[in-house]
Amino acid sequence: MQYRTLGRTGVQVSTLVLGAMNFGALARTSQDEATAIVDAALDAGVNLIDTADRYSQGESEELVGRAIAGRRDDIVLATKATLPMDDTRNHRGSSRRWLYTALDNSLRRLGVDHVDLYQIHRWDPTTSDEETLSALTDLQRAGKIRYFGCSTFPAYRIVQAEWAAREHRLSRYVTEQPSYSILQRGIETHVLPVTEQYGLGVLAWSPLASGWLSGAVRAGREITTHRADVLPQRFDLTVEANRARLDAVEQLAKVADEAGLTLIQLALGFVTAHPAVTSAIIGPRTTDHLRSQLAAADTVLPADVLDAIDAIVSPGVDLAPDEKNDTPPALLDPALRRR
Repeated sequence: MQYRTLGRTGVQVSTLVLGAMNFGALARTSQDEATAIVDAALDAGVNLIDTADRYSQGESEELVGRAIAGRRDDIVLATKATLPMDDTRNHRGSSRRWLYTALDNSLRRLGVDHVDLYQIHRWDPTTSDEETLSALTDLQRAGKIRYFGCSTFPAYRIVQAEWAAREHRLSRYVTEQPSYSILQRGIETHVLPVTEQYGLGVLAWSPLASGWLSGAVRAGREITTHRADVLPQRFDLTVEANRARLDAVEQLAKVADEAGLTLIQLALGFVTAHPAVTSAIIGPRTTDHLRSQLAAADTVLPADVLDAIDAIVSPGVDLAPDEKNDTPPALLDPALRRR
């Protein structure tokens, strides 16, 4: 396992991070299964575990908390808030009112008195940067969080938050957690240059592109992945973007074979090769999935392989732009584009 410094924090984290989104009802993962995955990941040298209150409506945090009981100090523990937890009007967002409540709920579910990294899961356009950053700064000073970061923020929002922190003399985001894979390279255009400029650590989620780069999605085979059951439209081959992805996957598989690598090693090695990226978040549902992903822990792709990848999917290109999670609201709501 390789380790890198997380942004400006001085904290050393593994280049592969255990993501716990699949713990709980979403992927029907039991406590025993979750604990086995955590045990195997820690034994392999993974030292950062990432979850969120929204994952299976808090169940993921509960499973993680039980799995790490008795060894909290060996783990860099990260969670998130802001996505809706229920239909109640104010049980969401990044207001001081909700973040205080959400963090207390997360700490209770995790069975800990603090988290190392608390992340704003999505940018909340209804709440000012000053409101959110001042709440996070106060929670940090209270000892409930060590650091805080953002997730899936557009580049301009990261810049705005940096300036708000300076203007109001507040603590700054130290990490960004964007979606990044060979098939979704859009953040190379704006987000990664900004995180490098401001010294943010980058924890990349979906490095296997929702299973497209796991080896389970190939031409001529029935697609039977769990994610295809949950989000069938993302694997519907009558959709042009999905056909483009499949074509890229077939070409990438040949590159991997010629390099003596699995497709998973190629995909994870690509993400961790970028100088702006600290770690790639893997989200195994089983210990077998975990082992296949841990095989990429020491993968370093040579220049000719990276060049071959660039020839298949150009730098800065998203093959499925409709799946972006950081699209400015005005592009989604026509009313925001019209007087």
